[in-house]
Amino acid sequence: MRSSQPLLHAAMFALTALQALASDTFLAAVYEHAVILPDTTREPVSSDDALALMNKNMDVLEKATKEAAQQGAHIIVTPEDGIYGWRFTREAIYPYLEDIPDPAVNWIPCTDPTRFAPAAVQERLSCMARSNSIYVVANIGDKKLCNSSDPGCPSDGRYQYNTDVVFDPEGKLVARYHKYNLFMSETQFNYPKTPEAVTIETPFGKLGIFTCFDILFHEPAVVLVKELQVDTVLFPTAWMNVLPFLTAVEFHSAWAMGMGVNVLAANTHNINRSMTGSGVYAPQGARTYYYDMKSMDGHLLLAELDSHPRLSPASTPAVNWSSYALSVKRVPPKGHDFRGRIFHDWFVLTELTGPQGILTVCHNNLCCHLSYKMAGKREDEVYVLGAFDGLHVVEGQYYLQICTLLKCKSTDLNTCGQPVDTAQTRFEMFSLSGTFGTTYVFPEVLCSGVQLAPGEFEVLKDGRLVSKMTPMKPVLTVTLFGRWYEKD
Repeated sequence: MRSSQPLLHAAMFALTALQALASDTFLAAVYEHAVILPDTTREPVSSDDALALMNKNMDVLEKATKEAAQQGAHIIVTPEDGIYGWRFTREAIYPYLEDIPDPAVNWIPCTDPTRFAPAAVQERLSCMARSNSIYVVANIGDKKLCNSSDPGCPSDGRYQYNTDVVFDPEGKLVARYHKYNLFMSETQFNYPKTPEAVTIETPFGKLGIFTCFDILFHEPAVVLVKELQVDTVLFPTAWMNVLPFLTAVEFHSAWAMGMGVNVLAANTHNINRSMTGSGVYAPQGARTYYYDMKSMDGHLLLAELDSHPRLSPASTPAVNWSSYALSVKRVPPKGHDFRGRIFHDWFVLTELTGPQGILTVCHNNLCCHLSYKMAGKREDEVYVLGAFDGLHVVEGQYYLQICTLLKCKSTDLNTCGQPVDTAQTRFEMFSLSGTFGTTYVFPEVLCSGVQLAPGEFEVLKDGRLVSKMTPMKPVLTVTLFGRWYEKD
């Protein structure tokens, strides 16, 4: 029986490949994982204790992978920090790291575990993929020794990387990506000397991979989509939600639409750190998503996607994001504009004082135009139109141009821009546009209860974000979130 196992796995892999090739679609899974965290300590634990903790998390991920495979999924993406968590100093994380080789070595850890030993985590992930005949995407830690001849070598003589790995249905390591844009709290890791652009050719399209904070930067995110023309982005993340623009499901869905690709976003689940929000996103909107700030449990999502979304009849047309707004005659301000702080940035805001109207608000070189009609103007809710054109400099430095219609936290205008997650006001129609200097603009519509609005809005070729349903669900924000990479 033992000698027949390799033949069985080969046959299952071939069948999986043929099934994917037989269709222009594939079934994708993401798992939002409530990570089992280690005890907080500044001192390193033993390698055995580290592996024991990681095995507890991999037990959960293995169960989710098996369930996804049984439902026909071709790939599953699991979260950033999903195997050991994030409570680490540079020294404390070291026992959790493994030396991850270049995928060019053609290695199946499940069948050859001692080739690059010790590699217990890679072995288990490989077997997870192999036994379920599915692509498995996971986030682990890589360590690489260095010496004094390398001027960038850290004083402890090693590089430590936040790393994504991909195993194919045979269990072979087919991709390794070192996170380039580290979040400000990731002092336990180094970033690679140059950004990596990692792609994987599969029977269901060309995949690219990057991690969490990377999505806000040109390298590697835009390079993968615009230069390397990937069809689907694999996106492990540990995303802390920030209303009103950087809520996970809101921004990741908008990014998929704005870039015209599929995004498989798997978030960590930890409501104490505002971490939730995973989804399977297509250029036309969310195929499925999950956002839950009450439950303590993980969640598996599955949805069908086009393997080559650019070739799909439903592919989104090219948009000139400033065409309409530049044709609008600029109306002199009436003196009602005021400043409001939204996620550390000072916006120019103006209040929607009536149940319907046409408004313009400008900041620096960006003018935002809004036409709207409410189903009914409520006295207990206030909405504003806002514009921001400038460099965001808090947890990173990146240049933004944002036009937004948003609900204020209360009727006090000083609360405009503060996080709010419920609303009652319904809009009969809205049309939002801006004089953007960038072609990278991401359309967001977020409804009461932190719900997306698939099918309830569309983007016109001239850059207008308009409503389709009458009336819509109660609205929290309608936003055009622009990233001007060249000005960073």
